[in-house]
Amino acid sequence: MTNKSTENKSAEEISAEDLAAEIIGEAEEQVEVQLDAAADNISPEQERINELELSLSVAQATVADQKDSVIRAKAEVDNVRRRSAQDVEKARKFALEKFAAEMLTVVDNLERGLATIDAEAEEQKATFEGINLTLQGLLSGLEKFGVKAVDPQDQPFNPELHQAMSMQEVEGVEPNTVIAVMQKGYELNGRLIRPAMVMVSKAAPAVDTSA
Repeated sequence: MTNKSTENKSAEEISAEDLAAEIIGEAEEQVEVQLDAAADNISPEQERINELELSLSVAQATVADQKDSVIRAKAEVDNVRRRSAQDVEKARKFALEKFAAEMLTVVDNLERGLATIDAEAEEQKATFEGINLTLQGLLSGLEKFGVKAVDPQDQPFNPELHQAMSMQEVEGVEPNTVIAVMQKGYELNGRLIRPAMVMVSKAAPAVDTSA
């Protein structure tokens, strides 16, 4: 009895599987028929439109890529142009640095020469005036090309512009003040080409009042 029931159940399951497979097969056939019918119904004009739309999409993608490349190339060219302009400007501003440094030696010598002349002495007035005119003309010419003196007398000491040669305690003067300029410094278009050599005041030693 049990064996016969099992056989009937198996037969029923097999029949259901066959039926499902048959239904799926018929559905697939219907889909294929519908696809074929749709393909047959596309007119040549519509097919051409589809081709053109595809070509347009490809062309638009290509144009977008090329536009990005052009923008990047333009940005790079602008950067190169800006760096070149900066280099040219720096070269223009500081091309005279070595020449200016050499001229400062002449300025120093003229200033030392003036320091040895008594401007009040009648016999030395002409010499003093001649040297002074030469010095002022040279300084004026250098200034036209961006060379300016750094003369920090009585100013706070600045290690970026000044070189301390010695320190001295001076009553009534704030510590770290330039009390004497031994040699003026010079800048070329804002760049230091020679620091000023100076003497700087220092604080008085602390007095021990506990003794």
